[in-house]
Amino acid sequence: MSQLEPTPRTTLKRGKDRGSYELADIHGILDDGLACQLAFIHNGSPHIIPTAYGRVGSTVYVHGAAANRALRALCNGETACLSVTHIDGLVLARSAFHHSMNYRSVVLYGPMREVTEHCEWQAGLRAIIEHMMPGRWDDVRSPNEQESKRTMVLALEIDEGSAKVRTGPPVDDEEDYALGCWAGVIPTTTHFATPIDDPRLAAGIEVPHYVTHYPRAKRQNGAAR
Repeated sequence: MSQLEPTPRTTLKRGKDRGSYELADIHGILDDGLACQLAFIHNGSPHIIPTAYGRVGSTVYVHGAAANRALRALCNGETACLSVTHIDGLVLARSAFHHSMNYRSVVLYGPMREVTEHCEWQAGLRAIIEHMMPGRWDDVRSPNEQESKRTMVLALEIDEGSAKVRTGPPVDDEEDYALGCWAGVIPTTTHFATPIDDPRLAAGIEVPHYVTHYPRAKRQNGAAR
């Protein structure tokens, strides 16, 4: 399967030309992100939680405290909505109406499931850590038994969703192009600065190669995708 089938929830009504159901597009936007927004209804009230995530194939993993009642409610088949957005530029038009942003976004829908099988639980947690910093998992202590009991891993299958992307300059009404005000795009980037040692770092420990050569720092402007 190379793309998702549109559903009533994912069929784009506005800006259809910016939408995509291609899995390559959806995976790419997810892989470029660091945090997602996880929205759901619990006890009749809307909730939204910003959290780290990781992807393995067609599955997105998130984690949280096992004692979190709202997250645990998701394990009962409640539909969740997970979104990731990158802002690649501020689009300043000649009219207030046509101001916009260049962006890449993904919205996914589906039931969450609690990961209870230990191998998948560990793989899901590893995916989250490796998504943040590739190479880190093998360099640190694995969760002990007590930490494992306190940590819940949830999975969302990439079965229903879509991507949406805007690129390029402002699109003004034809008669507004003659107006005497500046218009254009202010590109935005995510900057990763020089690593700072933990004040309690033991003497003689150097910054790992995977930190000094962090791959995200080499592709800081996603607009070039």
